[in-house]
Amino acid sequence: MTLSFDKPVRAVVTGAGGGLGRAFCLELGRRNARVVVADIDLAGAEETAAQLEKLGCKAHARACDVARREAVAELAEAAQSLLGGVDLLINNAGVATSGPVDAIPQQDWEWIMGVNLWGVIHGCELFLPHMRAQGRGHVINVASAAGLLCTPMMAPYNVTKAAVVALSETMAGELHGTGVGVTVLCPTFFRTRIIDAGRHHGESRAASTASKLMDRAKMQAPEVARFALDAAAEGTLYALPHADGSWLWRLKRLAPERFYQKLVPRYFGKIKRG
Repeated sequence: MTLSFDKPVRAVVTGAGGGLGRAFCLELGRRNARVVVADIDLAGAEETAAQLEKLGCKAHARACDVARREAVAELAEAAQSLLGGVDLLINNAGVATSGPVDAIPQQDWEWIMGVNLWGVIHGCELFLPHMRAQGRGHVINVASAAGLLCTPMMAPYNVTKAAVVALSETMAGELHGTGVGVTVLCPTFFRTRIIDAGRHHGESRAASTASKLMDRAKMQAPEVARFALDAAAEGTLYALPHADGSWLWRLKRLAPERFYQKLVPRYFGKIKRG
């Protein structure tokens, strides 16, 4: 087992100024962890840290733009200094864009790739050497069911999240036997700020559809965070907390290609009309 909450865990969470990142931090606080709370929005990170302090948890807020390698390098150095090592890295920071492939400008592709993919790569590259050296640790990479299912009108988001899944699978093979583990979290929809802060193009209704699904979800950020941390403690690679994502992923792997390609647009089409 690469992660245990039997003693205080030293954790770093990116994108922790709100949403799922804050939920991760608060759940870690309930498990008596020490946390470096990182976000591009320092005020949001400080608010999360303040909530952790109220739980009796030691927390440190840091501003970090994960798209910049040098910023993540500074975060890794700060975490080593503040915590004396890192047992758990949660690469959570993420953004979204939607619309037809031919309606999304290059700068938005570069923006989402910088945060969703390069941010995760930077975290893994710069934190893993310390974990290897101490012979233990765990990385939770926050991907999405979108990276497994590739739903229409979400190409940049799908591409980045599919890459995070591939990166995590590769890491699992490379880290076997080192005492360091990896979990890739692939939720479907729950309420966060990601849609409101996203960049949306064309006549696509993908953003409004996603908002509807977020509001309907029975499992929200606190439950998703709890599920992911439990999966990491169990050494599970794939963490799919939502039932719809889990069964659609299984269906994709089992169903004939043409059937799946017809099913997904039809499924999400019904949601748009709902």
